[in-house]
Amino acid sequence: MLLPNKLYSYNESILSKFPMVLRKLSSKPMGVEELYQKVIKKLSGVNEFIDILDCLYALHKIEYDDEKEVLRYVI
Repeated sequence: MLLPNKLYSYNESILSKFPMVLRKLSSKPMGVEELYQKVIKKLSGVNEFIDILDCLYALHKIEYDDEKEVLRYVI
């Protein structure tokens, strides 16, 4: 997980990518694969994507609906 520090700027960290993911989810809930396909071009890989989802979930900014199998933005 890349967080800003002496070696990595804010723009290189995963924190700078939170708004991009949240904007996609604010328009409509979507599955993990669908979300990944929408943001893949702006990420360095699947590991970065998973780190972003982990952090957003831990911060209670997104939730996973087991029944519908979608991620949802939490306001």
